[in-house]
Amino acid sequence: MKEFIISEVKAETAILVGLITKDQDEAKTKEYLDELEFLADTAGAVTVKRFTQRVGGPSQVTYVGKGKLEEIRDYIQAEEDAEREVGMVIFDDELSAKQIRNIESVLKVKILDRTSLILDIFAMRAQTANAKTQVELAQYRYMLPRLQRLWTHLERQGGGSGSGGGKGSVGLRGPGETQLEMDRRIILQRMTLLKQRLAEIDKQKTTQRKNRGRLIRVALVGYTNVGKSTIMNLLSKSEVFAENKLFATLDTTVRKVVVDNLPFLLADTVGFIRKLPTDLVDSFKSTLDETREADLLLHVVDISHPDFEEQIQVVEKTLGELGCSDKPMMIVFNKIDAYHWTDKEPDDLTPPTKENITLEELKHTWMAKLNENCLFISAKEKINIEELRSTLYAKVRELHVQKYPYNDFLYPSGDED
Repeated sequence: MKEFIISEVKAETAILVGLITKDQDEAKTKEYLDELEFLADTAGAVTVKRFTQRVGGPSQVTYVGKGKLEEIRDYIQAEEDAEREVGMVIFDDELSAKQIRNIESVLKVKILDRTSLILDIFAMRAQTANAKTQVELAQYRYMLPRLQRLWTHLERQGGGSGSGGGKGSVGLRGPGETQLEMDRRIILQRMTLLKQRLAEIDKQKTTQRKNRGRLIRVALVGYTNVGKSTIMNLLSKSEVFAENKLFATLDTTVRKVVVDNLPFLLADTVGFIRKLPTDLVDSFKSTLDETREADLLLHVVDISHPDFEEQIQVVEKTLGELGCSDKPMMIVFNKIDAYHWTDKEPDDLTPPTKENITLEELKHTWMAKLNENCLFISAKEKINIEELRSTLYAKVRELHVQKYPYNDFLYPSGDED
């Protein structure tokens, strides 16, 4: 019998870099870097330092200015002198091949941008053949314009853990680690093959959706890490994977749910995020088809997040790009148990801000704005879940009567209860 020795793997350390510009003030940059740190943590890296610079816009050559880049280099050198190695530097925007090459030549460490970090997490999370194929295609799309830089980078850094994720070092997962001679032509051929494979999977999924019978389809959509999977588990009484990490759900899960003898299909979809590149959305088209074909969207929002209103805008913008803006939608404000506010001082006459609005005031504001087409719940603490069920029942039944008017006799009205 073989003996396995388990050794503790030390997490990689990361430095985060962001810009303060005329379009992105200091508070906004902090929020973005908080999210970037959460992404890094999800990927298995520990953030040890942040650098920001106030500029008009990113440098086309090195993203940050020459002085700031030298300041980052000096910090890395000081850490190395103290025998504390910095594993990588992560930038909060997508970098060009030229920027990456120039930054690497100065810092001499692994350089990632927001997109490559998200791709790395996707590679870790992908479980099904469909998701793995989509991730690989997205990785190649990202890699293609950066080929020249990529090969020299990988030769210096060493191989990763291979395609499809795993427990290799952050930023080195996926196609390319062991194929340093892969050229543009081979990548394009591979991308063509992946697109064909996704088209075949797409056909299979379309057939599956057609065979689901006369059932209303409801899709949970929202920003990443707002609690969609937890709500899915509550409503469907299933065990969909849920944790406090970004992109915990990558593969779309569909469950049959029955509320008061009314069956419908509920889909849990991949979460959206700020600064998500269009080609990444394109790669996950078949995953997002459940959203496109849904009869009702449940837009789940983390009301405890300080920037939840911008997250709503990000989701609405992405839904618009998917052609889903005109679908019936409900907003489900989740995590009311974690909502906090600060009372204003009695002599403070300044207008109220989102930091000192009570939950009740916030409820009335949104219910007035959405004609009461919203709910406030806590999936974790199971607060107002019965209200969610009954509201969902009424909306699904209404949609069913509209879509299948001659099939309504199958479903009791519930008036007898």
